[in-house]
Amino acid sequence: MEAALVVVFGLIIGSFLNVVIHRLPLGENVVFPPSHCPHCRANIPFYYNIPVCSYLFLRGRCHSCRSPISIQYPLVEGFCAFSFWLTWQFFGLSTTAIFSVVFISLLITLAVIDLKHMILPDELTLGGSALFFTYSFFNPAVSQLDAVLSGLGAALVFSGFFYFYLKVRKIEGLGFGDVKMVLLMGLFLGLQRLVVAIFLASFSGLLVGLFFMVFKKKNLKFALPFGPFLSLGSYVSLFWGNDILAWLGTLWLLK
Repeated sequence: MEAALVVVFGLIIGSFLNVVIHRLPLGENVVFPPSHCPHCRANIPFYYNIPVCSYLFLRGRCHSCRSPISIQYPLVEGFCAFSFWLTWQFFGLSTTAIFSVVFISLLITLAVIDLKHMILPDELTLGGSALFFTYSFFNPAVSQLDAVLSGLGAALVFSGFFYFYLKVRKIEGLGFGDVKMVLLMGLFLGLQRLVVAIFLASFSGLLVGLFFMVFKKKNLKFALPFGPFLSLGSYVSLFWGNDILAWLGTLWLLK
């Protein structure tokens, strides 16, 4: 029963995240008006707004104008539900779990917005940073000093990269939204898991960048949003970061 409730709650939150993903970059209110089709503006009745199920029932089309509905909607809802279930498996019903699902919700929202619009809204990065700074006072897994130093240190390093590319190479190698995002990550993850997250983000970003260069004939000036990779690295590190560090430590000792 607990697992079912967690999954249903994840589906509901995933549906709300889709609203935020669509409306926040456009400067629209994320609460009002009620859900509506972005094409014909027709309101969506509650029975056509059931996460994942409605998409399947409507075969991916608006009930009113029959315009296609983006596959993003069921994917975000389903992945959010899975992530909430995974959090419950790792942390049970606890304060850690509550803040972890907030962290995951921010990661999902930031990743999709950055993919679609190449921006990381301050409402999410700085708002999340303020929340997790407050949480650092009673976070059982990360001390407040670790959280604050990790967040500020990562933001300082990324700021250095940002200004280096901008002033020396005359290109924007990183967006300043990435600087604010690593602040958010450090405040919640702490130093060890933050290091794992940034390593995984950099490695996966490098692989994708090489793919586009080799197979899509892109050059080094090709704009690739880094937010999704930071989200991926943070997601993996949240659950398995300490295990990855322990495994790397074992490999080091074997040498």
